[in-house]
Amino acid sequence: MKKILLVDDDKTLQTVLTRYLEKRGYSVRVVTSGVQGLKLFSQDPPDLVVSDIMMPGMDGLEFCRRLRATRPGQLVPFIFLTAKKDLEDRIQGHYIGADDYITKPFEPLELLAKIEAQLERSRRIHSEMVRLMQKVPEDNDSGEYSDNLSDSVAPAKEPEPEEDLPLTPAEARVFWEVIQGLTNKQISQRLFISPRTVQTHLSNILTKLNLENRSQLVRFAFEHGYRPPQTQEEQRAAEARG
Repeated sequence: MKKILLVDDDKTLQTVLTRYLEKRGYSVRVVTSGVQGLKLFSQDPPDLVVSDIMMPGMDGLEFCRRLRATRPGQLVPFIFLTAKKDLEDRIQGHYIGADDYITKPFEPLELLAKIEAQLERSRRIHSEMVRLMQKVPEDNDSGEYSDNLSDSVAPAKEPEPEEDLPLTPAEARVFWEVIQGLTNKQISQRLFISPRTVQTHLSNILTKLNLENRSQLVRFAFEHGYRPPQTQEEQRAAEARG
């Protein structure tokens, strides 16, 4: 049973959506603020998050921003549910890391369609990444399958894709951040550039590589052996395991 975290302070809406989604086979956990949402997410990560924007205390934008800054929250599907209809608000939500956006008033069936579409997209991405990580390289001299994951994937290339790919140095830096699952907002903070500049670089990368979206870019990186450079913490963990 797929778990949905609903973050909204509207009691009536909480009741209506909980009943509607539970009748369709979902498990729904409800909280009324971004602070509670972060706490519950850390305790019991859901398969998808639906969040209002206008809430007391921590609003939905800040909740999404903080969630995307955590490793478990980087890839979970996130849908904003709000009465705000301005284009700038929707753009800001997408920059922060939202996957979809639905405005009030709405039909529950429309939200259900968006939920199912996001869950299916998440399932496809996960399945493809598992397949790529388990794929036996064609040049395996022994011709035998290895159950060691480190033996069954292509060796990581050094973080210099501008030498192998038609990317500028600035685009290359964005490339490595995107394939780690970071949002435009997170990338802008890490690279000290604006989210709009990040989006411009990302659009150029996708055009140059003949790709359509971030998901295809992540898949491209895995298929061609590009791996983000390890952090010091990850290197120490790898050494301890080895």
